Amino acid sequence: MIEELHNKIINNEIKSLDLASEALKKSHEVQKECNAFVTILDNLEYQENKESLLDKIPYSAKDMFSTKNILTTGSSNSLKDYVPFFDATVIKKLKEAGAILTSKSACDEFGLGFTGTTCHTGIVKNPYDKMRQAGGSSAGSAVAVSAGVVPFSLGTDTGDSVRKPAAYCGIVGFKPTYGVISRYGVFPFAASLDHVAVFANSVKDASIVVDAIKGPDGKDMTALPEMPNFTPQIDGNVNGKKLFYIKEICNIDNYNNPDKDMIETFKIFNETLDKLRSIGVEVVEESIDQRLLNALLPAYQVISCAEATSNLSMYTGIIYGPRGVGTNVFDMLKDYRTKGFSPLIKRRLVIGSYVLQKENQERYYLNACKVRNLVIKTFNKLFEKYDGFITIPSGKGAPLLDESSELLSKLTVLENHLCIGNFGGYPSITIPNGYVNNLPIGVNITGKVMDDANILNIAYALEKEIKFNKNIGGQNE
Repeated sequence: MIEELHNKIINNEIKSLDLASEALKKSHEVQKECNAFVTILDNLEYQENKESLLDKIPYSAKDMFSTKNILTTGSSNSLKDYVPFFDATVIKKLKEAGAILTSKSACDEFGLGFTGTTCHTGIVKNPYDKMRQAGGSSAGSAVAVSAGVVPFSLGTDTGDSVRKPAAYCGIVGFKPTYGVISRYGVFPFAASLDHVAVFANSVKDASIVVDAIKGPDGKDMTALPEMPNFTPQIDGNVNGKKLFYIKEICNIDNYNNPDKDMIETFKIFNETLDKLRSIGVEVVEESIDQRLLNALLPAYQVISCAEATSNLSMYTGIIYGPRGVGTNVFDMLKDYRTKGFSPLIKRRLVIGSYVLQKENQERYYLNACKVRNLVIKTFNKLFEKYDGFITIPSGKGAPLLDESSELLSKLTVLENHLCIGNFGGYPSITIPNGYVNNLPIGVNITGKVMDDANILNIAYALEKEIKFNKNIGGQNE
């Protein structure tokens, strides 16, 4: 779509900033239906770059990205009036590429949720069914692309916060290798897991955007050296590639009393494996110790909450944010956080503080790090034989809004294993894989570090075989 729009722009089939103006109009319409945005930017900033594929292309950015002179809240009441004085590196690069920021999208508070229901501006709703979640934490960014407001949007992915919403909203969500994109100017959640990621309507569109924003900037110490652009390496030739799927996750026989939607989701997944085989990809079943898989979620929660406790310590109401009431600094801090933080954030900070206490560190935090290390070793060993692994992002379509309880929504390995991509910093992409009960479902491919182009190419080839028909409220043909 981006290349098509670019060609129409240079051929004057689309005039001036008509795309951005149309995006603004759609933003207001979708806001009424889905509550996807914190800020809609009626005064647009544009820096021409006729050589860029993104010139005059509108986009939305999760409200976790610092934007100069534009409200940036992290979807939290604790920063409800915060206006930064600088742009995040990715915002700066997109501006230089000629892309036009039209909105800041809502997310779970500071990116710490997975439902899109904890934004300080209210619940984000799925455009396919307003009674269902868009997924989180990058809910608004997913809706912006899914509802046709913008061709692409920015999100952040710490456990599955782009790839799961992509599945729920019938779009592409791509998280490149850790360090490929600078996180300077992005609110941190869990720094060793956080990735800048992209939503788009196609694999190639996602690749085009990542090519425009990747590369070191001298401001993010985790940044990798510049890599060749990914898009020119996408040709759809995947003959001889090898993928594996995990028996304990992707075999329906491992689940007790699956409902009809789950059965259909697994059926479609197996059909997708056959499509891969038909284009020359070898797909093999591998088994992984169930104990290690069961430890994924606890390890993720411990590590992410511990890092969040450290990163969110800067929110005091003293430096920025609404000043708390009190006669001393401690009372002011307590008042600021009590009023500014949601129950979700408070719970995460309590967990993080507890596991970091000296007497608890070895039992919880260090053991969680050991689990993470074992996961990385296990998958790196498998990646010596395979180009990547393919999996199911979720057992069915988007949950209902009243299914937003963290305890109930995060019980199974099936719903929580995408954090493998964050543990190892692996490139990982979710693409649409059809419909179940009129709701989109996805399929995910994850590969070895710095093998982004290969993973994108496999996803691109598969995308052509699936032929997903984006039709909100309709069925895939």
